[in-house]
Amino acid sequence: MASVTIRSVTKRFGSIEVLHGVGIDIDDGSFTVLVGPSGCGKSTLLRMIAGLEQVSGGDILIGGRRVNDVPPKQRDIAMVFQNYALYPHMTVRENMAFSLMLAKVDRATMDSKVARAAETLGLTPLLDRHPRQLSGGQRQRVAMGRAMVRDPQVFLYDEPLSNLDAKLRVAMRTELKELHQRMRTTSIYVTHDQIEAMTMGDQIVVMRDGRIEQTGRPLDLYDHPANTFVASFIGSPAMNFLPGRVVRSGSTVAVELDDQTRLALPGASPALDGQTVTLGTRPEHLMLDAEAGIPVQVVTVEPTGADTFVTCRHRGADIAAVFRERHDFTPGSMIRLRPDLNRVHLFDNTTGLALRA
Repeated sequence: MASVTIRSVTKRFGSIEVLHGVGIDIDDGSFTVLVGPSGCGKSTLLRMIAGLEQVSGGDILIGGRRVNDVPPKQRDIAMVFQNYALYPHMTVRENMAFSLMLAKVDRATMDSKVARAAETLGLTPLLDRHPRQLSGGQRQRVAMGRAMVRDPQVFLYDEPLSNLDAKLRVAMRTELKELHQRMRTTSIYVTHDQIEAMTMGDQIVVMRDGRIEQTGRPLDLYDHPANTFVASFIGSPAMNFLPGRVVRSGSTVAVELDDQTRLALPGASPALDGQTVTLGTRPEHLMLDAEAGIPVQVVTVEPTGADTFVTCRHRGADIAAVFRERHDFTPGSMIRLRPDLNRVHLFDNTTGLALRA
């Protein structure tokens, strides 16, 4: 096992810079998730850690050793790809043992490592099958087993679950997390799915346009997003945003929305009187309030059994609400929603940065 340090790393393809001075500290034995929209640079960064892409600037260290110019096979890492990358003419056993065969590991050691990994991943009955005889989830476990037998210092995962159906993805998330808890090998996982990031990572790195927007523990990012991008990307359904301005009266601070609804904020606020802001509220922090709520029109109602998801519209903007109770609202009807004022977020309208006391 080893820590991974990324220092001011840049990446250029010709004259185009796609990574702009990225810096991340990844602790030994941790599970770090790189998350962001397509094209943000997360897979490029992972490939640079693996040695499959050259570093244009900055340094990458694995276990304290600078590896910028170290070939991939000498970095002591193992990578699991999105498309499994299994050899179709080989059995499961042969696929898992292939890297050990190339390294000329003796047969007894190779058989022992394959058997141990197969038992851990529930692949023992499948060792003599070929990839075409396996389900998607079984193929992905073979790909993980092939990485495990190498006993690497670092596991790299490049969107390994994106080809699986929804139900299997949930099951494989659990398997991956359980596997990491047993092995405690440093893992770096790339995904565009923030649910995967929230449920699997010890640390989440949110990226956009080749830069890091915020790094932290999953619930820290959820509860204290640094800006509107992180607030909208982390959480499903996404955070609601309402434009308004700050109104101060003595020690009282309120946000006045564009429909003149005033919401008094508890505690101190760094916002200036008259400052235009964006008020953010999570869908699950909205409550029905016929007296003091924000008037909205119901658009759709989606009962899921445990929760009721309601999409509303307020002055042309969509607002999502999640209720634990069951409601049978009629589309087109008017209701009033009041945010939990102890849990709202204020963002600067110009910079998008969070305003915190």
